[in-house]
Amino acid sequence: MLLRSHFFRRVAIVGVGLMGGSLGMALKKYQLAREVVGVSTHSQTLDQAIQKGAIDMGFMDIPQGVANADLVVLATPVQTILQLLPTISASLRRGCLITDLGSAKLEIVEKAESTLSLPGLFVGSHPLTGSEKKGVEYARAELFENTRCIMTPTSKTSPVAKEKIKHLWTKLGAKVEFLSPEEHDRILAQVSHLPHLLAYVLMESIPQESLPYAPQGLKDSTRIAASSPQMWNDICMANSKNILHALDEVVKHLSSIRKAVINRDQKTLMNHFTRAKEKRDTLQ
Repeated sequence: MLLRSHFFRRVAIVGVGLMGGSLGMALKKYQLAREVVGVSTHSQTLDQAIQKGAIDMGFMDIPQGVANADLVVLATPVQTILQLLPTISASLRRGCLITDLGSAKLEIVEKAESTLSLPGLFVGSHPLTGSEKKGVEYARAELFENTRCIMTPTSKTSPVAKEKIKHLWTKLGAKVEFLSPEEHDRILAQVSHLPHLLAYVLMESIPQESLPYAPQGLKDSTRIAASSPQMWNDICMANSKNILHALDEVVKHLSSIRKAVINRDQKTLMNHFTRAKEKRDTLQ
């Protein structure tokens, strides 16, 4: 009975890349949607998604694609989500739920609640999974299993929307946690956004002629620098305040390490390295 009460007749996924494609495959695997449609501006992407089994049909026209869906999932970069929200509002059927997969939440939630005709039916989602690879060809139904998904409901969120979207992620194998949009953006700036920026900076700082000698450690620590530049540009724009604060903390610690190296201050260096190792050892 619980599954039937949360069954989606038609789910429209706007943006059928790695995340959107994986969601479509997972919805079909767990029989959570009778029909999954994809929306993309690229016909080749839609063809690939159909061949992959991620969607049943595809649309290049956004209003047509989201019409008649009882759940719309925005799985595009953050800036595109912000542009899509006012665009899709008039095309949504009454009672349609909306969620997103964006990595920065406050701007998205504020835009949804100020532009959608029924803002209570929107609830933000951020599944903490993915890959540095992009494209539906890398999609897989198991992407969300044994992961954490943060949802960001507000006082305006319908309890029904909140519970249905929570049930969706739970059925896909994720552990759901609730944070405010502000708290989400503060934490993710520290544990996700900052590491990506540091990986980019590290790769940019190393001369090309040195790269053939790169050990596995460099490859491991900069794997995420292969992520989409456009996606991370969008995240920086949407969560700039928190990212700047996180960057300031890194600059402070780097300055201290730099000073210690200049002064051959082994005690300070050991303190930095020991504190870092102790924190790293607590990660599961």
